[in-house]
Amino acid sequence: MTEPAAQHASTTTLPPASANGSAPPRQPAPRRRGLHTRISGMHTALIVGIAALIVVLIFIIQNAHAVNISFLGAHLQLSLAVALLLAGIAGALITAAAGTARITQLRQIMRRDRRKSNAGNQPS
Repeated sequence: MTEPAAQHASTTTLPPASANGSAPPRQPAPRRRGLHTRISGMHTALIVGIAALIVVLIFIIQNAHAVNISFLGAHLQLSLAVALLLAGIAGALITAAAGTARITQLRQIMRRDRRKSNAGNQPS
C-alpha cells in the first residue's frame, strides 16, 4: 500500500523549496484589464470636458469686473476673465504652432535621410 503513494508523490511536480526552507513564492494571478473602447474614451473625455467648462464658467463669473487693456496702440475694456482666457488661448496657439513647425522639420529630415539610405542601397 505504500508503493502507490510513493508513485503518486514522484509523479507530482512541485517547485523546489527555497534555501531558507520556506515555501516558494506564488505567481500572482493575471490581472483582468477593463475593456477600453473608443466610446469609453469619448465618455471619459466628455466628463473631463464638462468639468473643465464648469471651472472656466466659475472663473468668468467670479472675475467679471472690467479692466483696461492696451496692446500695440489698441485700447480695450474687457472683463478680466475674458482677457485672461484670450491670453491663455493665444499662448496655447503659439505653443501649438511652434510644436507643429518642429514636427514638420523632423519629418522632412526623416524623409531626406530615408531617401539617402534608399539611394545608397540601389544596385549600380
